[in-house]
Amino acid sequence: MAHTQIAHSASLTAVRPGRHRLRAVDPNEVVDLSQVADFLPPGATLLPAPQHALPTLPGRPPMVGYLVLVPADQQPHLPAAAPAPAPVAAEEQGPVTIDGVQRIALVDGQALDLTYLEFELLAHLVAHPHRVHTRDQLVTTVWGYGHVGDGRTVDVHVARLRRKLGAEHRHTIQTVRRVGYKYTP
Repeated sequence: MAHTQIAHSASLTAVRPGRHRLRAVDPNEVVDLSQVADFLPPGATLLPAPQHALPTLPGRPPMVGYLVLVPADQQPHLPAAAPAPAPVAAEEQGPVTIDGVQRIALVDGQALDLTYLEFELLAHLVAHPHRVHTRDQLVTTVWGYGHVGDGRTVDVHVARLRRKLGAEHRHTIQTVRRVGYKYTP
């Protein structure tokens, strides 16, 4: 049975501002979509998500996702969201230091001139050292669930990051052939 992917009940209506995250759910955790209907506002429609929009995990069965469409004139009353975790002041892994508060990436104490997405990509890789990320996972995590693009976008941004890291540190972002990338401090 394929893994089911469905939004957490508090963000199920997909009308809360900010980036919405979906979480993978074990098949025996949510068996019947009628359990989800109680969380939908009146007039909402539940549709299967297109397969190309869902993340894939190597060696795992394909995920199933759902989109929730809410009429524009609906103002659902959502439960209060849990406060977002405070950004980490500075995270250092090897030669790269990420300051999430000031949104600065430093290499051996020197600030890098990064675009928004380059910073997000580097910060994500540094936060998960030695973990292999597929291109699809990176597109979904860094660019967002609704991004229309492919792994080539990731390849271009990684090439730019390596150039900006310089010859001495470009090897910290390693290519895992036919899979994706990992950060090794």
